[in-house]
Amino acid sequence: MQPELMYLIYIDESGDPGLNNSPTRYFVLSGLVIHETKWRDTLNKLINFRLGIRSTFGLLLKEEIHAGAMLTHPGTLVRIRKNDRLTIIRHLLDEIAAIADFRIVSVKIDKQGKAPPYDVFENAWRVLIQRIENTLNHNNFPGCQAADHGIIFCDETDAAKLRKLYRKMRVFNPIPNDQHHGSGYRQMPLTRIIEDPSVRDSEHSYFIQAADAVAWACYQRYAPSQYVRQKGARNYFNRLDPVLLKVATRRNQLAIVEL
Repeated sequence: MQPELMYLIYIDESGDPGLNNSPTRYFVLSGLVIHETKWRDTLNKLINFRLGIRSTFGLLLKEEIHAGAMLTHPGTLVRIRKNDRLTIIRHLLDEIAAIADFRIVSVKIDKQGKAPPYDVFENAWRVLIQRIENTLNHNNFPGCQAADHGIIFCDETDAAKLRKLYRKMRVFNPIPNDQHHGSGYRQMPLTRIIEDPSVRDSEHSYFIQAADAVAWACYQRYAPSQYVRQKGARNYFNRLDPVLLKVATRRNQLAIVEL
């Protein structure tokens, strides 16, 4: 019998989840998935990456790579040239893409044309959680076995709202039928993703920082800042192609679920 093992799922967001008077048109969630047996080796790779970045650019290991803030509100990182800060982000994306055990799935919501009571936050999280659950159910993560489960770690967010949504999906989770099951809905409560999502401060997690960079790059595909356009960085998300979970959606070549 195969032992039960765990996938660790690190999720971060980019954009604002508000619907009315929001400063952003889009809201993005990106999940970075790694098997527990690969976690230590992957952490070592991220640490070695940070050591190289410290040597080249002077970014301390304790300083956070927060992609959006690094470019617009760098704080003490202003000592590093802006172009070098963008280079750090690009190098991190390339490091993620080179770690074959990672898998990435993203959800993008375009708020244009959506009206209350549409809930941007809830819809994005529900779809991302369901995509990960489906991938576990079909054993489509690298090395996945039927007994494996997943647990979510995310940056600081509306923890109470997320917890309420997740607990509801554990007991009541109607999924529209596909062409093989006819019209209507099927009840498919979550079984493979366990526990409540664990909220972490990204400052203390290289994995959350990596997920942040992924979400930022995904967002820039749809609404690049002036600086990103100027530097030709709009398509940085494409650099992640080797580790995108393309079985998650066939409608988008970059494995982004677009709502």
